[in-house]
Amino acid sequence: MGDPRGFMTVERETYGERDPLQRIGDWDEFHIDLPVVELQQQGSRCMDCGVPFCHTGGLMANMAAGCPVQNLIPEWNDLVYRGYWREALDRLHKTNNFPEFTGRVCPAPCEGSCVLGINEHPVTIKQMEVSIIDRGFEEDWVKATPPASRTGKTVAVVGSGPAGLACAAQLNQAGHTVTVFERADRIGGLLMYGIPNMKLEKEKVVQRRVDLLAAEGVTFKTGVEIGTDITSKQLTDDFDAVVLCVGATKPNDFFARTPGRDLNGIHFAMEFLTKNTKSLLDSKHKDGQFINAAGKDVIVIGGGDTGTDCIGTSLRHGCKSLVTFEIVPQPPNERADNNPWPQWPRILRTDYGHDEAAAKFDYATVPGKENDNDPREFSIQTSEFLGDDDGNLRAVKTVRVDWSKPQDSGPPFTVVEGSEQEWPCQQIFLALGFSGPEQRIAEELNLDTDRRSNFQAEYGRYGTSIDGVFAAGDCRRGQSLVVWAIHEGRQAARECDRYLMGSTKLP
Repeated sequence: MGDPRGFMTVERETYGERDPLQRIGDWDEFHIDLPVVELQQQGSRCMDCGVPFCHTGGLMANMAAGCPVQNLIPEWNDLVYRGYWREALDRLHKTNNFPEFTGRVCPAPCEGSCVLGINEHPVTIKQMEVSIIDRGFEEDWVKATPPASRTGKTVAVVGSGPAGLACAAQLNQAGHTVTVFERADRIGGLLMYGIPNMKLEKEKVVQRRVDLLAAEGVTFKTGVEIGTDITSKQLTDDFDAVVLCVGATKPNDFFARTPGRDLNGIHFAMEFLTKNTKSLLDSKHKDGQFINAAGKDVIVIGGGDTGTDCIGTSLRHGCKSLVTFEIVPQPPNERADNNPWPQWPRILRTDYGHDEAAAKFDYATVPGKENDNDPREFSIQTSEFLGDDDGNLRAVKTVRVDWSKPQDSGPPFTVVEGSEQEWPCQQIFLALGFSGPEQRIAEELNLDTDRRSNFQAEYGRYGTSIDGVFAAGDCRRGQSLVVWAIHEGRQAARECDRYLMGSTKLP
């Protein structure tokens, strides 16, 4: 490495953020980049650790460890430190088709596996990644590069999320003629409609990459739903191979039997986020075709990135109040003994939406609120939804749960006696994850599925039970990270290329 003592002399720095009360007044990205000189100093912190766990992505005890796309992190950190930004971009694109996406929305399991992070703050990897690609676009280094020749083979990619786009990009570079089918009106899937604009800008970031892929020869068809506009059999008849990257879009509904679940005002998180972004892009919300949280008491049930995005979106609408419920206990501030390095650390994290809510509302004044300066309530269970005479949601009942007292042959917690509480709310957003892919394509093609309803395809091979049909991303592995979707899209492209040509040169 260029500075073998950099990790000893330079403190960790990450990008800044715009003032929370200012940024909830718009839908622009909230990050503020570090100056180039500081970025180069951060690159010097990447130590000559011998075995860099950061880029050896995988699962350890079913927990993410390292970068799934196996980014060459030490290499491009060193190149940035030395000022070789163009070369750093080349290294970055060797393993990741879309670093402008992962650098913004990935939770960075690479940083959780950084060797320096064992006893110091880890290297600022995510910030470095997005800074490299953003500079690449600013300097006009990122250009469309169509393949030199075509193979004559055709491939249909179903779904235009991160897995589908990565798969299409790789197969196109191999010379195949690729058509991507998307049922929405815009390309991008989760990237376009599942992640809010303030975290991932659509025109500037997502559409820019889609336009590059189109310039390289990928054909995109929007508003086409397989099974409705085109049958699944038509795909297999018309194309030499098909890759399914349809995601896991069936939301979990753990409250299906909870009294009051059918009241007006209870929505799945992805319905809320999707309609919001579509209306924003179509008309800057002037068409009113979105679920408006303005003036409402809002409760978000479920944590994670999706729950945080519901918080940030509700605040930008101008909600009256906001709290969020999680049934799990509050995570520790430091790694627990059963969560060792290099696993992703399961610790308490404060994300952008939490900061914004804390800046907007004084949680010390909320009756029954246990976590001051934080919208989250942990170890709390929703027991009933309450409505008015018109069938509209007006409140929710909860109880506290004690995870230190599991029940025999029952749930791993005990309800705390006397902890019943009523919370006023007119809107609830359920951010409870997803149970698997929609089944229409699998049923039409008679695809084998696993016990979780995912399309059955062996990891590393990606071939389904139907010859010439492959599956990748969340529809194969279940709900996961954008970076895992890109990884699987790339690998599925390699195996599809091998199927079509007998061998492959794709990575």
